[in-house]
Amino acid sequence: MLTEKIRAEYERWLENATGDISDELKCMDEDQIEDAFYRDLAFGTGGLRGTIGAGTNRMNIYVVQKASQGLSDYLKSSCAEASVVIGYDSRLKSDLFAKAAAGVFAANGIRVYFWPELLPVPTVSFAVRHLKASAGVMITASHNPSKYNGYKVYGADGCQITTEAAAMILDHINATGIFTGVKISDFNGELANGMIEYIDPSVLTSFIEAVKDQSVLFGDEIDRDVAIVYSPLNGTGLVPVTRVLEECGFSNITVVEEQRRPDGNFPTCPYPNPEIREAMELGLQYCAKTGADLLLATDPDCDRCGIAVKNGDQYQLLSGNEVGLLLLDYICSQRKKHGKMPEEPLFVKTIVTMDLAEKIAAHYNVKTANVLTGFKFIGEVIGKLEQENRVSDFILGFEESYGYLTGPYVRDKDAVDAAFMICEMFAFYKTRGISLIEKLNELYNAYGYCLNTLHSYELPGSSGMARMQEIMKEFRGGLTEISGFRVVKTEDYLPGLNGLPCSDVIKFFIENGSVVIRPSGTEPKLKLYVSVTAENRKAAEETEKKLVADLEKKL
Repeated sequence: MLTEKIRAEYERWLENATGDISDELKCMDEDQIEDAFYRDLAFGTGGLRGTIGAGTNRMNIYVVQKASQGLSDYLKSSCAEASVVIGYDSRLKSDLFAKAAAGVFAANGIRVYFWPELLPVPTVSFAVRHLKASAGVMITASHNPSKYNGYKVYGADGCQITTEAAAMILDHINATGIFTGVKISDFNGELANGMIEYIDPSVLTSFIEAVKDQSVLFGDEIDRDVAIVYSPLNGTGLVPVTRVLEECGFSNITVVEEQRRPDGNFPTCPYPNPEIREAMELGLQYCAKTGADLLLATDPDCDRCGIAVKNGDQYQLLSGNEVGLLLLDYICSQRKKHGKMPEEPLFVKTIVTMDLAEKIAAHYNVKTANVLTGFKFIGEVIGKLEQENRVSDFILGFEESYGYLTGPYVRDKDAVDAAFMICEMFAFYKTRGISLIEKLNELYNAYGYCLNTLHSYELPGSSGMARMQEIMKEFRGGLTEISGFRVVKTEDYLPGLNGLPCSDVIKFFIENGSVVIRPSGTEPKLKLYVSVTAENRKAAEETEKKLVADLEKKL
């Protein structure tokens, strides 16, 4: 039975919405109405993300325009002459949402710098800083399935907005009538009168050059003729990734043809996430046919990069943690070897990223900063370093979910950078007769074996959200042991901890590892991160299996 509030909102949309939104509304049953209207799509530090469709809990042109009006009001209250950079990816309706947002900003007297073609999310972060804009908006839902889209907001520093800024923007959004309070103008008309302008190609070239500058070869020779298979997973990565690689001499590149062109339906990879083997399957088939040395795949908005490497006659996928460990050791060893290590070098990782990375950093006298889950927090650390005139101390930031950044030229993870640095690292070791698998085993032998796994549990709708809250409350009741392993320490980040912002995250330290549990900030999922140290992989896998089985009983 629909509540009076939900029914009234549904009727208001029926009266005011047009086009495909109107058609969808007319076909809804009561369950669909409740799910579409039981809340407003949550706006936070990551902006908006949700399934495409009609309703307040969906991504549609009305929700995008309302969010843009709220952001406009915020910018006008805090900036004398506000301007916004807008980019979009290959998802369904991304270009429509991007142009709708641009029209709202222009109607509010805010200048818009618009990427004329779909490009990776880090190019928005870069362009905000390069063009000295007040904010940036990227229409993307990252690695989510095709039914999703989103609205990602950046501040003037090129970093995703802070918690405080998100709260103020949300206040403005909530004060905006979705059908009556939004100023709207025509994209083409505003383009003609100059309120909207396309970003010059030279800005993309500057971004490409900044990525190329991340090299840590410092004159060392490498064989650049390594055979690479690359897939943009029907997203935005094709042009910038291949351009960087080719300009740096990596020309032996085969692109996965079925996944070359932008396509928001993602016909060959329904879940276009390089963390998932299914998304990499076509690329692996190409590797088997061509005998390639290395497989690269970037997600649709090209901020995550996954790889597979040849191991005998097979290809082995490496986890985000494993690639991060390899990059950290490679960058540190090269900087140390060539005398290029800054005076106070800093490596930044999230609290759910493999703790083994800290041991590698310590070996090179590099300090580690741990931040909350989400690359925005790594970006904030870079911003603080810049304020202290220490930005050159940043040498790497990475998170277990395949996000990497090797320099401060942007404030978000960048798969263009990751793809380039992985290829350079791969070629460096291959030239010296070392495979990445051998190098990884060398690190494990030196620092101890560590296994990190991620488990996600879907809990959709209002009932799912309520259940997630119940589960987190139950875990906050405390655990003394997990599967026979004593809990030696518990960290609850909800009230704020270790100088970090408040976050609905709990971390349990056990005798041989750790367990982190948190609701996803972008999907209706509960996420469980398990880290186990052991004498070898087999022992670690056995322990991890027991831990997960025990924890799933509590879920």
